[in-house]
Amino acid sequence: MSELINYINEQEQAILKTYADLHQLAEPSWEEQKTSQYIQKELAKAGIPYKTYEGHYGIVADIQGEGDEIIALRADMDALLQEVKGKVQPNHSCGHDAHSTMVLHTALAFADCKPYRSKPVRFIFQPAEEKGEGALRMMEEGALDGVQYLFGVHLRPWMEVPMGKVAPAIIHGSCATIYGVIKGKQAHASRPQDGNNPIEAASYLIQALQNIRLKSPDSFSIKMTGINAGGDSSNVIPETANFILDLRAKTNDAMDELQSRAVDLLEKVGALTGTSISGTVKEFVPAARLNNEAIKLAKDTAASVLGEENVIDNCISQGGEDFHFYTLQNPGLKATMLGLGCDLRPGLHHPDMQFNPEALLYGTNILTSLLYNAASKNNVNK
Repeated sequence: MSELINYINEQEQAILKTYADLHQLAEPSWEEQKTSQYIQKELAKAGIPYKTYEGHYGIVADIQGEGDEIIALRADMDALLQEVKGKVQPNHSCGHDAHSTMVLHTALAFADCKPYRSKPVRFIFQPAEEKGEGALRMMEEGALDGVQYLFGVHLRPWMEVPMGKVAPAIIHGSCATIYGVIKGKQAHASRPQDGNNPIEAASYLIQALQNIRLKSPDSFSIKMTGINAGGDSSNVIPETANFILDLRAKTNDAMDELQSRAVDLLEKVGALTGTSISGTVKEFVPAARLNNEAIKLAKDTAASVLGEENVIDNCISQGGEDFHFYTLQNPGLKATMLGLGCDLRPGLHHPDMQFNPEALLYGTNILTSLLYNAASKNNVNK
């Protein structure tokens, strides 16, 4: 283990350069071509074999070891498409460039040091996390075949995990988006009785959403976050209104119930207002499924790197993360996503998001040590 840690400490400047390079290559979901090519080049230079795929830019790199039980580490590669200083552009405001940097340098450390009697290790560089679709595609490609442990990492805002500290798990809730259409009837604005205004139906829907109650005791929220109707004419009742609903729930069971209630409500409000209301659930990501064995291993490892006083409780996040598709579809998988304190301000997805890059060094040390501990003979078979 000490050889791995020494190697990473010697690579501090290389780690910072990789981060700077990837930050400049910000690309939106499913378009991560240059990012993928950069990572492939670094893997090839280190002699690490890897797979690429048709139709997307994901990468799976494997370093062989003893046995068939694979220990895997996952990074996301895509950037957000958002307005930055008046210009809409790809922007790494969620830290995926940092995640890819740490996972890449963990792979380079394993390739250089070749830990004695290690289980096979796998490095998954995943596209399209921001769309909630990349994890599903990587599983279709077989990225989890043979995987016993899976680890991930995510930068955390300063108020969740302070600088120099780490949480062994991030407890994300489930979130989903419903894209809907309300069909009414056009009429002249002076004769509203001849038409059926979809905007008014939308107002009924907004009120009805506030009255949703669930049998599940878990917290949830549902609200309209977008609506578009009509054109530039002020004297025409429009025929169509398009709307967006944001759904969030603490657990997957609560999300299932919330989606069912929401779809049922669209039909009822449509009947009440004499309109046709339809909606499609998209951009769904599940809530975290906690694995105590993986969390304990992450906690013990982080304590060995940073000291016990710098390992905090699991981080509770209001956001979502498609990492949890891996555990939703593979209940036996031992997995956790670490929350890395890095003085991230003002917040994730803010166009001016910044963090202290010194966190990349101890973040890489933690991931490398965690992979080593999980892949060693003594830990894998506990």
